[in-house]
Amino acid sequence: MDQLAREFDGTFSPATIRRFVDESHDLVARFLTPVTARGVSPRVRGLTRRFASERLGALARADRLVPRPVPEVLFICVQNAGRSQMAAALLDRYAGGRAVAHSAGSAPGAEIHPAVAVAMAEIGIDLADAFPKPLTDEAVRAADIVVTMGCGDSCPVLPGKCYHDWRLDDPAEGGLDQARQVRDEVDRRVQELWAIIVSHPTLPDGRPNL
Repeated sequence: MDQLAREFDGTFSPATIRRFVDESHDLVARFLTPVTARGVSPRVRGLTRRFASERLGALARADRLVPRPVPEVLFICVQNAGRSQMAAALLDRYAGGRAVAHSAGSAPGAEIHPAVAVAMAEIGIDLADAFPKPLTDEAVRAADIVVTMGCGDSCPVLPGKCYHDWRLDDPAEGGLDQARQVRDEVDRRVQELWAIIVSHPTLPDGRPNL
C-alpha cells in the first residue's frame, strides 16, 4: 500500500488506492490455486501489488490523468496463460517502446502454460515474471486497440476503440509442438498488426489514428 501510495501520489486518493488493492487481492486470490491462495501468501501479496499498480495505471491513462505517449494494445484470451501472453510479449519486442502491450483473460488460469513458456523461451522471450490477469474495465478503457482470441463475447465494446478478433488454436490443448505452431501464427499476426500501427499517424496524445 505504501509503495502504491508513493507511485500514485497526486493522481489518486489513498481511499481509491486502498479500494483497488482490496479488489485486486480478491481477483488475484480467486484465480490462484486454492492451496496457494489460502491466507495471504507471499505470491498473493506480490501479485496483488503488481496487479493493483497495473490497474491504477490503466485508470490514470483512461481518464487522461497522466500522459499517453504511445499507443496501447490489449490482448485478451480465455485464460491469459497462452495466446494473449505470447502476443503481448511479441508486440513489446517489435515495438521497442513505441507502443505498449497488455494482456488479460476472461477466465484466468493459475499460471502460464508450461509449453507456452518453453516455446517463447526458444525465441528469446522470458515469461517467468508474467502471470494471468482477469479482464477489467479500466484495461479496456485505456487501450486503443483490443485484440480478442476466443473470448470476444466477454469483452465490452466501447466507442473509439479498434477491435480485432483472431481465431487461433489454444496452445493448452496440445503439447510443445502445438505451442510452437500457435506461437508462430501469433507472431505473424502481431507483425501484421504492428505494420498497421506504424503506418498510421498518431494523434497528439500518442494514440494511433485508426
